[in-house]
Amino acid sequence: MGQTKDPAVEELARQVRALKERSGRSYGSLARRLNVSTSTLFRYCSGETVPERFTVLDQLARLCDATEEERRTLRRAWTRADGVRRPPVPVRAAAPAPAPAPAPVPAPHPATAPAAPTADPTRRRTRRLTGAVAAVTAALALLALGPSTTLGPSTAPGPAPTSTSAPKSVTTPTPTPTPPFTWTVASHVWQEGCGHTYLVDRAPDRVPPPPAAQDAVPWASAQEAVHGRDTLLRVSVQGRSPTEAVVLQALHVRVVGRAEALDRPAYRMDNGCGGAVSPRLFDVNLDMPRPVARSVAGYDASGSTGRPIPAVSLPYAVTASAPEEFLVKARTAGCDCRWYLELEWSGGGRTGTVRIDDGGRPFRTSGLRGPVYAYDTLTRGWIPSS
Repeated sequence: MGQTKDPAVEELARQVRALKERSGRSYGSLARRLNVSTSTLFRYCSGETVPERFTVLDQLARLCDATEEERRTLRRAWTRADGVRRPPVPVRAAAPAPAPAPAPVPAPHPATAPAAPTADPTRRRTRRLTGAVAAVTAALALLALGPSTTLGPSTAPGPAPTSTSAPKSVTTPTPTPTPPFTWTVASHVWQEGCGHTYLVDRAPDRVPPPPAAQDAVPWASAQEAVHGRDTLLRVSVQGRSPTEAVVLQALHVRVVGRAEALDRPAYRMDNGCGGAVSPRLFDVNLDMPRPVARSVAGYDASGSTGRPIPAVSLPYAVTASAPEEFLVKARTAGCDCRWYLELEWSGGGRTGTVRIDDGGRPFRTSGLRGPVYAYDTLTRGWIPSS
């Protein structure tokens, strides 16, 4: 659209703005519920863009508790604005009539065709004798050379080479589509920033003090530690386009290995910690035959009266300007489980699935079977913990 907007487009934008202002919600909050980007909803309200379909505006009207009459008025406004947005279809000119086919040229009469010359039978027999003598001479020359002689390539046509093996079929691999978003994962996230348990196959006097939460990755790598009882992931997703939304359709869990829980000492990174906020997350019970990622609401008890934090609801739209972050808590009581996540997406007319794992390897979480230790800051050593 140009800088000057049609009155029909202005009227539609005015009605959309009125619905948005009446809702009391922000552009980002409404955009997430409509599965569009924040900037797209802003362009609807400013009249810079007319939606391709009325369904998104009807959904907006329902979210804003519009009456039936208001929804009908909004549809009529969208129909007029949509007619302005779509240019008239040009009338195609009729195709010119095909040119008449040329008249066929009659074949010459047999009586006028020239007669073929009569071949001399004596000359024909001479050519056959000469060809036979040449073939015999060539055969004798090949026998005289022997089988070890290498000859140059022949220019005369010959029979096609035969093969004793079946032809090999070449399968071209189907390229994996590049998703229209980027993602990162942090697998050493501690509950409330202080609570976590690692399994380390070492005696307490050989295990260093617990690190700060931000140093958990090198500490766990040096001790060859395994997540004990649960693993908390932080998955961050951001679209590549600032205007075109990518819809995250579903989150799946795939367990690729199960064994008995590890019989190793467990080392707690805290002596008990807690916070006022329980974040919303996806909860995964790895002990189930087919684990699923179940969305769980959070709770904020920091104020005088607590308030719930709504659970994440998929499908969910993200853009470059509106990224999202998810927490996934996978837990087990009696399994040494190896697992990863699969995130289904759609956007830009394409669909796909990305695998979220630990740098190309499955995540690993084990239940507790061995003794549990906590770090005593007074003695500066690990002591048994209940």
